[in-house]
Amino acid sequence: MSVSTYPLTTLARTTDPTTMLRRFLGLDAVVTAGNGLAYVAASGPLGRFLGVDSGLLLGLGVFLTLYGAGVGYLASRKSPPTLGVRAVIEGNAAWAVLSVVALFAWLSPSTAGTVWVPLQAVTVGGFAALQYAALRALRV
Repeated sequence: MSVSTYPLTTLARTTDPTTMLRRFLGLDAVVTAGNGLAYVAASGPLGRFLGVDSGLLLGLGVFLTLYGAGVGYLASRKSPPTLGVRAVIEGNAAWAVLSVVALFAWLSPSTAGTVWVPLQAVTVGGFAALQYAALRALRV
């Protein structure tokens, strides 16, 4: 085990890079799809609470649910394809950056929304970082 993968092995509780990657993808899928389903099921109340248009939340919810299902499919593969994993990493990184940009450029959220948007951006960015590190560990 290399020194660079040690923190990952602690988080994933395994030294196998493929298992680490699958676990990080699986956690991402559960969180993303769960968030998407919440947006779909409660776009009105959540929109009012977060100060975000309920139509926007509904659309994002559908997208996140489908995206989460796709990430879950990758996580279920014995050996997730590198191209698919890279697409997830890049998508997560883009989501994190665009969330922060949207907070300042387009959205006028409530106090709760002002806390929620960066919090979910950090979470999604964290998934991207973990997945990237696990993917790199596969190639070492």
